[in-house]
Amino acid sequence: MLTKESREIDFPSLKNRVYFNTAAEGIPPIAVVESFSEYAKDKLLGMDGRLLHEKKWRSVRDETAKLYGLRAEDIAICSCSSEAYNLIYLALRLKAGDEIIINDLDFPAGATPWLNDQSPATVHVWKSVDGVLRTEDLTKLLNPKIRIVTLSMVSFYNGYTVDLEEIAATIHQNSSALLAVDVTQALGRIPLQLDAADIIVSSTHKWILGSHGGCLIGINPRRSSELLVPAGGWFNLENAFEKDRFEKLVIKPGAGSFMVGMPNYAAIYPVATALKYINAVGVELIDKHAYPLVDQCRSMIAELPVEFLGPINPKNSSGIIAFKHKDYEAINIILKAENIHVMCHAGRIRIAIHGYNTESDVEKLVRTLQKFFN
Repeated sequence: MLTKESREIDFPSLKNRVYFNTAAEGIPPIAVVESFSEYAKDKLLGMDGRLLHEKKWRSVRDETAKLYGLRAEDIAICSCSSEAYNLIYLALRLKAGDEIIINDLDFPAGATPWLNDQSPATVHVWKSVDGVLRTEDLTKLLNPKIRIVTLSMVSFYNGYTVDLEEIAATIHQNSSALLAVDVTQALGRIPLQLDAADIIVSSTHKWILGSHGGCLIGINPRRSSELLVPAGGWFNLENAFEKDRFEKLVIKPGAGSFMVGMPNYAAIYPVATALKYINAVGVELIDKHAYPLVDQCRSMIAELPVEFLGPINPKNSSGIIAFKHKDYEAINIILKAENIHVMCHAGRIRIAIHGYNTESDVEKLVRTLQKFFN
């Protein structure tokens, strides 16, 4: 991933293409693509393939645990982050008088479950200022009635990276609320220290270079007794095939309660391979390679007549740079003409830099932007 030779072998689809849209869709290495076929071959074994499927499922939990700083038994796998947050909503068993804190830099999956018209809880929006979530504004919203604070480690919108330790300390000083952290835009791209998080959520088709159809949930054991998903099923039950199964539900504790049905093995195979790939390369090395590219790209774009959607020199850099411009559609057209792929949507241009990007990629992007503005 980090050298010209390995990129050519692992990512042949990037030949003659500059891809800066990993924050939307990661480009999988060849090994991940081949894992789809591996699943199909194991599926052809019928019931005998189940043991091989389970091996992959356990591999995903093991590899995720390394990245989350948890044990394998603290990891659950569901179909997407939206499902994960709706299960969290159910697990909280909210009642009248409860309160929730979301924020305006979050992806809808983490912010909207609490807004459904059946929810008895009051929702507070922690509003950003100049693209930054300030802890002093969070403090004003906290009180003993807050059940959970949800946020993204890295904002999908502008790449702003929160100070998780500072936020957790602020929460604990003012409430007993749970802290749910979405690491979708961070996992596989920047080193993470997640001890402060009670719940960790990540999609699987972005920076870890896996497939759709998966979501990695981590439940910190210190708060797992407070999170029991009240759902029927069988994979999440201790007594699914016992004599008393129609008399009472014995739900698995903690993370186990979030896996209601059989895992999506067709997605788990590529996700297992992707996680092994990322862990083998090393997130620290990926960040060491990509950080200077982000810094270079941001510095050069800062010389253009654009409006950044966040601090120009953020304290904690991520892989995302985002800015606004009224001619974003025209910019997208000229970039596509040069086979340069970024996210252009609703006036926002988002650039995502990963380990397979290079200095020449950044130079081509900026050179093309300079031509547009000149």
